Amino acid sequence: MKMTLLNQQTRPQRRILAPSLLALALLQFGALTHGSNQATAATPETTVGPITVGSHTSLGELKHIKAGLLDVSYAEVGPAEGPVVILLHGWPYDIHSYADVAPALAEKGYRVLIPEARGYGKTRFLSDKTLRNGQPAALATDVIDFMDALKVKRAVLGGYDWGARTADIVAALWPERVKALVAVSGYLIGSQEAGKVPLPPAAELQWWYQFYFATERGRAGYQKNTHDFAKLIWKLASPKWAFDDATFERSAAALDNPDHVAITIFNYRWRQGLVKGEAKYDPIEKKLATFPSIKVPTITMEGDANGAPHPPAEAYAKRYTGKYEYRLITDGVGHNLPQEAPQAFAQAVIDADHL
Repeated sequence: MKMTLLNQQTRPQRRILAPSLLALALLQFGALTHGSNQATAATPETTVGPITVGSHTSLGELKHIKAGLLDVSYAEVGPAEGPVVILLHGWPYDIHSYADVAPALAEKGYRVLIPEARGYGKTRFLSDKTLRNGQPAALATDVIDFMDALKVKRAVLGGYDWGARTADIVAALWPERVKALVAVSGYLIGSQEAGKVPLPPAAELQWWYQFYFATERGRAGYQKNTHDFAKLIWKLASPKWAFDDATFERSAAALDNPDHVAITIFNYRWRQGLVKGEAKYDPIEKKLATFPSIKVPTITMEGDANGAPHPPAEAYAKRYTGKYEYRLITDGVGHNLPQEAPQAFAQAVIDADHL
């Protein structure tokens, strides 16, 4: 596996990455920015050793804590007194994306917390009356509530897919709570207004499931075929990842949560402006609609075989105004980067912490 590193702090050399159709929508966020070939130097004490992908199949017995609107189910690995890392999973995946990452970080002394997001696994709403809201502001607030409940004042955040978007939001709006950030596919903060911008047909094709979920047939279809749908997304998003049935089924079990379909449908319909969010989140969404910069030390990452819609690095680099690096992970790594390339992801977490 190979890794290309770009550092955004000094820019004497310019390098342009392959463009994406989605850049046409994302370029409205700011001018293109590129970086030079410099990287954080890892010492033996901070270097992650080789990891056999898939060598860990369990994160141990999960814990529970009441946090905000939820009874959150979460994995905890590593010493209780260690610096905290919170890892956030995406859709339609689960905490097993970090099954190989978490032990590697624990060996380096980190306390690793991996919450099951609302609508996944054993996480449950405390009240039947609570709206099953999947809007980004709600998911980000869940993380702050989770940190408050565990009395975690500050943590390194890492995520991909929905988890990267949530981590981005927390880092942008609550920087005092974030020591450093690792975000696969970079700056994913958006708004309903930005979601109105049409893309070229080929790019729109990548969002086929978003349009499917806008219909009642799509909701019913996802309800009926959740596991088959998720497996298809896995294959499309990571076309070179040869995961086996056991790997998929371990994660797919988390999708059997009674609120999973409602959360998923709400999220994608909210993005298209087809449902209203809750008024209590309006102040957060108003801030996010300005595409706030992220000032905390950050490493963004991308797999060279990511088949899911994602922005090119040059479209979002300007949004990271603190210490920053971009890493391209090659050799067929797809969308679920932590599970497909755990050594690279774990190393990025440690390096971001030391930027």
